[in-house]
Amino acid sequence: MRTLIRTVATVAALAAVASCTSSAGKSAEEPPGRQKPSSLGAIRLVSYSGCDDLLSGLREHAAANVSPWGLGGVMPMMMERSDTAATAKQSTPEHSTTNVHEAGVDEPDLVKTDGDRVVTVTNGTLRIIDTATRKVTGSLRLTEGDQHYYAPADLLMAGDRALVLFRGYGDIMVKSTRMMPMGDTRYVLVDLAGGRPKVIGTVKPSGTYVDARMVGSTVRIVTRSQPQIEFPQAENATEAEQLKRNQETVRRAPLDAWLPKLQITDAAGKVTDGKVPCERISHPADYTGTSLLTIHTLDLAQGLTAAGTDPIALAADGDIVYGTGTSLYVASNPRWWAPLPQLPAEETPATGEAPAVEPTPTEPTPTEPVPTPTAPPEETEIHRFDVASPGRPAYAASGKVAGRLLNQYSLSEYDGHLRAATTIVSADGRESSSTVHVLDARTLAKTGEVGGLGEGERIYSVRFIGPVGYCVTFRQVDPLYTLDLRDPARPRVTGELKITGYSAYLHPGAEGRLIGIGQEASDKGRTLGTQISLFDVSDPAAPRRLSRFFQKESGSEAEWNPHAFLYWPKTGLSVIPLFQQDGSGALVLRIDDSGVTKLGMIRHPAQRQEGSDQPYQPGIQRSIVIGSSVWTLSQEGLQVNDAATLDSQAWISLR
Repeated sequence: MRTLIRTVATVAALAAVASCTSSAGKSAEEPPGRQKPSSLGAIRLVSYSGCDDLLSGLREHAAANVSPWGLGGVMPMMMERSDTAATAKQSTPEHSTTNVHEAGVDEPDLVKTDGDRVVTVTNGTLRIIDTATRKVTGSLRLTEGDQHYYAPADLLMAGDRALVLFRGYGDIMVKSTRMMPMGDTRYVLVDLAGGRPKVIGTVKPSGTYVDARMVGSTVRIVTRSQPQIEFPQAENATEAEQLKRNQETVRRAPLDAWLPKLQITDAAGKVTDGKVPCERISHPADYTGTSLLTIHTLDLAQGLTAAGTDPIALAADGDIVYGTGTSLYVASNPRWWAPLPQLPAEETPATGEAPAVEPTPTEPTPTEPVPTPTAPPEETEIHRFDVASPGRPAYAASGKVAGRLLNQYSLSEYDGHLRAATTIVSADGRESSSTVHVLDARTLAKTGEVGGLGEGERIYSVRFIGPVGYCVTFRQVDPLYTLDLRDPARPRVTGELKITGYSAYLHPGAEGRLIGIGQEASDKGRTLGTQISLFDVSDPAAPRRLSRFFQKESGSEAEWNPHAFLYWPKTGLSVIPLFQQDGSGALVLRIDDSGVTKLGMIRHPAQRQEGSDQPYQPGIQRSIVIGSSVWTLSQEGLQVNDAATLDSQAWISLR
């Protein structure tokens, strides 16, 4: 299990970022080091004039980006502050909520609570647990057959309504003998009233689920789809011939191959099929035609109305979603791979043989290496939608920045500006740097930037808190940079702290304090185990580490998934999942103004796998404070422990 967790974390990190550069940061007025990052500024999003214009544009752009193997692209990563108490009715116990990026903007997760009940989805089944009796009061199976074991899902909750979001990643291999379907992407609306959950609507879109955000009871869901085009494969065809065939296939593809589709089933079981209308599909000036993003809107309080999910679509890619109370951002990181360069038609004879061309003195001789085409510079495209009003969002602006985002925490909107932290890698991969770009949120045009962070390294974590930014880079040591962002036109680095190891997630603590969760490392950069650091950042020019906790040979999901981290400001109680050789559990700490103190470990009862006599320790995934107790969740059940003594109070099986 420990190896699996580390592998997932490594893949997620490497897929999200490239290397990033060190030394002191440089403001917008002085170009950073050897490689100058460029903020490409605002780009205009354009609506199609009609279905004919839509089809023509999609065909031509997709044909220019198709490869001999078809249409490639980046799949969305699977892969954020607000553990504040709810202000519900008087009798509701004080409780924590999902750790999210922006207060007031909820994010989908495995478990939700309103203090009176805990709602979770595990193994395809939704369950309601009464927090007073600590009993399961209702359950609802949402998958069929064996599929429940392989159907990852998250949920959102508002009042007596829950929305379960099934990711629909296709098939996976089971026991190396057969493929098990994980199910389609679908969004299931559930009525929780009376403790007897029932499905009152299902939305089944084409494509895969990217992410969602909820403000109030209104949810915006981002789905990514690719055109449904079947490419014929010819035996013994050269790559050039296959590329030409694929381009011709794309240019003959009907509009229906691209149009995002959805199927809605109401509470009575009536099924309605629909498509996103042409007039609701837009495109930026530069796009590939190989993917579309669709934004669905669903008010949980109203349920599925005649408007359905009121979808709009964008001819673009996207794998990172960030939301505020008024804006929804969808960012498309550079593609993981690019199509092979297209040769002009006259250079590719039908026989596949090389054209007879007399060599010139400028061409390399057979003994000289042939130059390899360089990859295009990495650029991240960002789109902003206005979600201040109910109903479908309105397009606001688009822009581009050089480099690659780490995750949604690389983005932050504040005081009319969007800050974006990216890693920039040179075309030959030998040089890298990190830059914080500042964009005007209205137009996404460049306002300022500061670069030169972490020479020879890459970004491991970013956090923006008001007018201050924090960036951690790592290769062998961990520079923590503090940034002054008060003047959007002249952002600057104000301080730097070098320590061993790195922080993969940064969380605001008490006033002037910053919490870091990551790994300790040797002076050669080899990771050694979980490290929780408390930083004093009250003086931006001189950040320092006050305290740290180290657990050797261990790892935590909180490093790459902030939902797994619980911080209860009232008492400083902090809980993170921990995976280690002597068993999994939840590490309980107290983090106050002066230090990090271990209080103990919470472990779930050992379980026996079906068909095996060997017991195993369930891995704890989430933790919640409800009243004077800590609730922890694993795939096997929920455990309740006293928050002060950590004594076990109840075990609620979910098997």
